Amino acid sequence: MCLVVAGLVLLTAPGRTETVLEKLLPEQVAASLVPGADAFGPIRADLAVAPVLKGGQTIGWAFVTSDFVGTTGYSGKPIHTLVAVDMDARVAGVRLVKHSEPIVLIGIPDAKVKALVEGYAGLDLVAEAESGGTAHDVDIISGATVTVMVIDDSIVRSGLKVARALGLGGLKADAGTAGPKLELNPDAAPPADWFTAEGDGTLRRLALDVGQVNAAFAAHPDPRARDRALTEPPETTFIEMQAALVSVPAIARGLLGEAAAANLHGWLATGDHAVAVMGRGLYSFKGSGYVRGGIFDRIVLIQDDVSVRFRDRDHRRLGAIAADGAPEFTEMDLFRIPAASGFDPARPFRLQLLVQREVGPIEKVFHTFDLGYQLPPAYLRSVAVAPSEAPPQAIAVADRDEGHAQADLWKRIWQDSRAKIVVLAGMLLVLTGVFFFQSWATRHARAFTIFRMAYLTVTLVVLGWMFNAQLSVVNLMALFGSLVNGFSWQAFLLDPLTFILWFAVAAALLFWGRGAYCGWLCPFGALQELTNRIARRLHVPQWTLPWGLHERLWPLKYMIFLGLFGVSLVSVEQAEHLAEVEPFKTAIILKFLRAWPFVAYVAALLVAGLFVERFYCRYLCPLGAALAIPARLRMFDWLKRYHECGNPCQTCARECPVQSIHPTGEINPNECINCLHCQVLYQSEAKCPVVIKKLKRREAVAASAPPKLGTPPAGHPNAARVKSA
Repeated sequence: MCLVVAGLVLLTAPGRTETVLEKLLPEQVAASLVPGADAFGPIRADLAVAPVLKGGQTIGWAFVTSDFVGTTGYSGKPIHTLVAVDMDARVAGVRLVKHSEPIVLIGIPDAKVKALVEGYAGLDLVAEAESGGTAHDVDIISGATVTVMVIDDSIVRSGLKVARALGLGGLKADAGTAGPKLELNPDAAPPADWFTAEGDGTLRRLALDVGQVNAAFAAHPDPRARDRALTEPPETTFIEMQAALVSVPAIARGLLGEAAAANLHGWLATGDHAVAVMGRGLYSFKGSGYVRGGIFDRIVLIQDDVSVRFRDRDHRRLGAIAADGAPEFTEMDLFRIPAASGFDPARPFRLQLLVQREVGPIEKVFHTFDLGYQLPPAYLRSVAVAPSEAPPQAIAVADRDEGHAQADLWKRIWQDSRAKIVVLAGMLLVLTGVFFFQSWATRHARAFTIFRMAYLTVTLVVLGWMFNAQLSVVNLMALFGSLVNGFSWQAFLLDPLTFILWFAVAAALLFWGRGAYCGWLCPFGALQELTNRIARRLHVPQWTLPWGLHERLWPLKYMIFLGLFGVSLVSVEQAEHLAEVEPFKTAIILKFLRAWPFVAYVAALLVAGLFVERFYCRYLCPLGAALAIPARLRMFDWLKRYHECGNPCQTCARECPVQSIHPTGEINPNECINCLHCQVLYQSEAKCPVVIKKLKRREAVAASAPPKLGTPPAGHPNAARVKSA
């Protein structure tokens, strides 16, 4: 009994979180990381490092970068790199052990990135500590800029943390970790004008001319960088970039104006900060990479061991500068620094600008320049904090309930998305009305066709390309993973449009089946139907597959879905990569701005759809298959049918856009997209044999009915007069 009780206590007691090193180290071989090493020692209890042994002697320390820094790549997930550092604080070996970067996995050989990572062996961390992490050149792979820079940043910063913690190479832990001694001064006065802000350090500038940039690239190891020098005069402004920490209320009021400062304050959550960046010249500090991947790859904020890469969700355009005397800029932007980054506004930081130069058709070389920033003393005040205690702000943040913090985040996101939510709610309301009053809506064939094409256009352009509200089978895999590992509403509430759409789909499955989404609200489905309509106008021949072949192709999408679901049980990351079978990301989210294999795949699907309407929806869509499985649970059968449907009439079966009507007349709810074309035909006086027969019967009855009293019979001289009267 005592053993059972002790076991229960051990099982229910809160345990220590397992480090990434503990998970990955058992699979690693010491000799492949550090030449000559023969084993790893036990992981230390106080620090996520393990000794690297040679003949029983410690020759270095191994660690995983993600245990020490939280930098994430394009995927939004950490890149796990195993690093060994020797006693002189030199990197003895590096291996890329795990990542989820789609840019690396598809289009760029994995071996090329691993070789680049292994090239960090020999890096001197003492020199990096003295230079602030800039003593080495970053060898960037064109097409994987952000991924490589994230790897570089994580190796250097985590290496410095470990070297300082262990005292390697004479490095020592930073003093002053008891807490910040300065805080923002809420009573600070705003700068009087732009020139004052430049003079007192409120604004900091990085100015580069063409001559300076050419000189920097002339020293690059690749001689092609020198040969591709800019041809403009050397004194031409390459870039003038200015920055200010506008999360300081006084700076925001002085540079942006009262109204813009208030809007900025509403955008920032508790603990967030923001930097304003303005630029002009030949070079853009934003570039266009963020359009494709959602991350700004030309600038990064660095503060000690903190590195912040800005994503599109942390970006806003700055409309105007309110300060008197401000020059004209071609780019003015605000970037949010999340509270979770650990950024301290009272400490110096730098904005690192990545400048690129093309040296081949698809090759580029890079050079970095730094804009240093230190908040002027006028905006700070001293805080009397004992070395042994944390400041009140830190205590408040540490004690704050995580659930409330996450709730604040999703509420703010919903608040910022009000306009989008209203548009989506209006679309759902209109569609619900059409379904409930479908007999009235489909009464006039031409009017309904115009309405449907307009609705699909809005779905594609607004819901898809503008709002990126495209559901995916990945959402379902994430939901299942959440149910298995501990469900939380917070993660799903962070994307309001996706959350609303999934709730609408769940309700629609009970009433109408999968067609409410697939036939009306899916942006890629809308793209297929609209392009097919254009093809019909251009007289592109339409292919109707034989029923037997068509019916045997249906299971393909169910097999794809079940395959993805099975892989997700083993590895969610792998399933997400395989889910690229969905063309949604390329066609809708990235708007075809992607590597050519992805674009070619989508183009092939769309071309097939020109001849076979909604080819992808019919046979390949795993999301459609996932929604079709519960479609038979719907409580109502809204689509009206005649007894003659299927026997003998085949009009609806022949004209169904996706061939979801069996030759016997039944509608397959698993394949129906609720386009309501069969309901248009149901009332058609020109196509439906049943309606035509009824009309003829009425005409015959009317013709054979006896004339009303006082009405002259047909052929009488007064008959025409009475009829005209």
